[in-house]
Amino acid sequence: MTPRDLIAHYGLQPLPREGGLFRQTWAGPARPDDGRPEGTAIVVLLTADDYSALHRLPTDEVWHHYLGDPLHLLLLAPDGSTRTPVLGPGLHQGQHLQLTVPAGTWMGARVAPGGAWTFFGCTMAPGFTEADYEHGDAADLTTRYPSEAARIGDLCRP
Repeated sequence: MTPRDLIAHYGLQPLPREGGLFRQTWAGPARPDDGRPEGTAIVVLLTADDYSALHRLPTDEVWHHYLGDPLHLLLLAPDGSTRTPVLGPGLHQGQHLQLTVPAGTWMGARVAPGGAWTFFGCTMAPGFTEADYEHGDAADLTTRYPSEAARIGDLCRP
């Protein structure tokens, strides 16, 4: 399986602002109280020349590694702490096949150094809506998380 195969098979399209190529693969029925989908799932292809820009969401998001190289995440928590987990198949190297990013956490990701591409998925419940997405600002995030200034700069888009 190559990135070209995945693009063709899933009909992947550019993921606005965040980066990568994606397709929504599932959206549950609308909830009666607020109209949001009960849940959503997407698949995403990131290549070494692109990244998932820092953003945050109001609910937990579960990331799943499917194919390709490991993915380095940067997580900036509301309490000021930071983590840099790796999503990938190397369980013996401390990588995660599945990782939950808590609500309100800034998240961004890039294919591991030396890697070419990663194919992963994300699920949310309740489901994602465009209004949920908050795009990261490099200056603001660097002020709040100065120890991660270099990585923040690498994972922010204007």
